[in-house]
Amino acid sequence: MKSRPALDCAFLAFAAVASRFLFRSHLLYDLDSVNFALGLLHFDPELHQPHPPGYFLYICLGRPLLAVLHDANTALVALSILASGAAVVAIYALADLWFGRRAALFAGLIFLFSPLCWFHGTVALTYIFDALLSALVGYLCWQTYTGRTGFLVPSAIALAAAMGLRQSSILFLGPLWLLSLRKAAVRKILQGIAALGLSVLAWFLPMAVASGGLARYFISLYDLWSRVPAAQTVFSSSFGAAFALAVTRLSTITLIFALCFGAAAPLLFLKSKDTGLRREEKLFTWVWIAPSLLFFTFVYLKFVNSGYLLVASPPIFAWLGTRAAAWRLDLPLRAWQKTAVLASVGALHMAAFLYLPLYCSYRSVRKFEAELRGIQKSLRQVGSPQDTMIVAFDAHFLGYRHAGYYLPDYWTVQFPEVPLPAGRRVFAMYQGQTQLLNRLPDKQFRNFVLFPLPDEPSYREYLQDLQAAFPKGALRSERVGGHEFLIGSTADLHFMFPLTGP
Repeated sequence: MKSRPALDCAFLAFAAVASRFLFRSHLLYDLDSVNFALGLLHFDPELHQPHPPGYFLYICLGRPLLAVLHDANTALVALSILASGAAVVAIYALADLWFGRRAALFAGLIFLFSPLCWFHGTVALTYIFDALLSALVGYLCWQTYTGRTGFLVPSAIALAAAMGLRQSSILFLGPLWLLSLRKAAVRKILQGIAALGLSVLAWFLPMAVASGGLARYFISLYDLWSRVPAAQTVFSSSFGAAFALAVTRLSTITLIFALCFGAAAPLLFLKSKDTGLRREEKLFTWVWIAPSLLFFTFVYLKFVNSGYLLVASPPIFAWLGTRAAAWRLDLPLRAWQKTAVLASVGALHMAAFLYLPLYCSYRSVRKFEAELRGIQKSLRQVGSPQDTMIVAFDAHFLGYRHAGYYLPDYWTVQFPEVPLPAGRRVFAMYQGQTQLLNRLPDKQFRNFVLFPLPDEPSYREYLQDLQAAFPKGALRSERVGGHEFLIGSTADLHFMFPLTGP
């Protein structure tokens, strides 16, 4: 009997690794993915290599794989694949601890076929580590919470590691760790606090040195926070706008959870005497998930950042596992019929991951990669690196980072200018190096070309508004390889860059 959970975990881990490997991405998919890739070569949060807060341990994990695999995307995707295999084991262990083996197996299967978790196991992003480290910290904290105080120091070290990979983890998992101390003696609590502090310092001090010092690190962190999340909280809006924003974000969270849990989500509302629900698990779960739900409702969330919610997913996977196990027992069907129902649900989830017209599907990844390869080839026919500068946008997909990374012999500058404490600056890339410029490159280019955005209505409207800022006829359109390029004279760049342009 003891060998069965081990076999379950081996099967689930192998299935997770194999399924993610088969559908892995081959190019850096997101703006943040390129930032991480650049950070592998030179860590500098001020230059967004990667963007603040730095994700230092993630970069440290990626560098040995880069040395072996010789491609940044392959190395980072390998991390996501391995994290997926570890995450399903951690979720299984949590559900087994709470509800037993049958529920744990169902929890692992729901994670395995989750469209959102599947996607994040195939791309060069950090979010799948949220699921893994949240499950690990939660498992260890539960042991401490129920009186096994020998797990307190390991839980502190795990929390520190989660912070090193994604610094926001302390906001979302810190309250859970504090709750777990309720039965611990003062001596044990002090040991846990010391272990947490020393473990954080073990990665924070090297990160501060690599960032160029504490002042440089915190200035870049404050700058990004004030320009993006802080400007979009409900507290920075009027009451009516704040209410509408909170409702919109709650709707977004609901949609993200639907993508994460799929057809299993309705099981949360199942009533059954066999679900094994206890008050302590309920309290523990709410303290686990409430901080992230409150933060993403009232502070910051966009659908394109849906991976943020994976930090709250492990206990929900466990709850769904026990509900699914009870539901299967309650179904008035024969064994083969129940198996057919489960297989159909799995096939439905797989189809959602493969074909949904959302950014987090295999279809969208392949479409993006085809577009990027096509633009990379076509742009060289529009202008040479000697006389043409690329102007690209601050966009998650087909933005400035993708242009600069995949066309390194061109000078690439980001639109718009960025307000920094030192004044207006422009992010620029050349030969894989990032620079912050107070003036556009001195080298005299004859033309500039706008790097094409994805062919979507919102992007088309954005480009139309941008064209209206130029004099009539200043921009000409050229279609090459199925992509439309807008080309202008560098003498007109001041219409886009009023403070840093010529």
